[in-house]
Amino acid sequence: MNAGNASNYTKEQIDGMKDPSTIKISGGTKKKKSTLQNYRNSAGKKAYMSYPIARSMRENTGDTLRIKCVEYIAMDEATDGSFMGVKLNDAVIKLNNKDGTVDRVANTTKNREKYQEFSKEKFQKPEFEASFTDANTRIKNNTKTKYNIELPMPQEVNDSNQVTWGDDKMNAIQLAGLAIAKDIMEEGPANAIQKSQQAIRAMMSGVKLPDIGTETTNAVRAALAGAAVGALGGNVSADSVIARSTGQILNSNLELLFQGVNLRTFPYSITFSPRSTDEALVVKAIIRSLKQSMSPKAGNYNGSAQGIFLQSPDLFQLEYLKDGAPHPFLNKFKLAALTGMSVNYTNSGTYSSYEDGTPVNLRMDLTFKEINPIYHEDYLPFNGADEGVGF
Repeated sequence: MNAGNASNYTKEQIDGMKDPSTIKISGGTKKKKSTLQNYRNSAGKKAYMSYPIARSMRENTGDTLRIKCVEYIAMDEATDGSFMGVKLNDAVIKLNNKDGTVDRVANTTKNREKYQEFSKEKFQKPEFEASFTDANTRIKNNTKTKYNIELPMPQEVNDSNQVTWGDDKMNAIQLAGLAIAKDIMEEGPANAIQKSQQAIRAMMSGVKLPDIGTETTNAVRAALAGAAVGALGGNVSADSVIARSTGQILNSNLELLFQGVNLRTFPYSITFSPRSTDEALVVKAIIRSLKQSMSPKAGNYNGSAQGIFLQSPDLFQLEYLKDGAPHPFLNKFKLAALTGMSVNYTNSGTYSSYEDGTPVNLRMDLTFKEINPIYHEDYLPFNGADEGVGF
């Protein structure tokens, strides 16, 4: 390859030509000696598979979808005492005995007060730290690319961002219970059931509900304490007691609250119509590579999975391209898992194949699901979505 033609290739294609361990699978304007028969996906060698092979005179590919396969990298075991990015400092109180042994007790308010006089150190309250690194960032910072696949732009190109909001209710009596419970939370999980019962008793003894008579107030207390039992043994709710006696109900303070994030899914359907032996080999390599990469790794294998554990399948970085460069308009992607794949070898409605057995027309359906959700900060400059519509 001379310097005059370098601008006609993508960076991955150029790197593939320089790296002797890389096998390039793509086409050009001139007839080239095929290296497809040397392709060995199981050997872990990188490849650039491009369909269709034929290009225009300037090697412009138009709008395409690139699928980069990367190795899944698990979270490293921390050496600072944290676990999965979470660390609890001063969770226990260490007491040094005269014989050199050390006793450890839970760091609660009661224990701090009890053992403070025996220790020269001032006991600190437990401190919670969280420093999460999501899988998308972790793997992108240590990318191990296996191969690239460039396909024609699918006919259905869309993205859908969703978050979960839900109705939430909390009445005044429930808020009063929380107000009492928060005063005893510093004692930690020890005797949690007993403490909860104390909170209920405190709320039930002497509480006066405004604008409601004494008899109804007593009935509400009984209902909240679980003491009011119906004819069939069912608990009577506070709402039903108040509604029957006064025609009122507790204000539920209904509000729509944010409840969580959702992961995006991208389904694609790609049609293959191989027109030559080389192109048939490319299609075969693409299908085989995706099937292999989406499958879990057994480790010890002798006709079946022999190991205790299964390793995670590979992940994929999707990207829309325009003439080999990032697309200036369409959405970006986070790393995704290939959760579903199906191949229809009779896409033309009837089975028909070439002399070498390659089906005349195939359809490959892929379903990718991102491994991390999209956040507000992902749209900020230099966070991966500087151009176009963002994620």
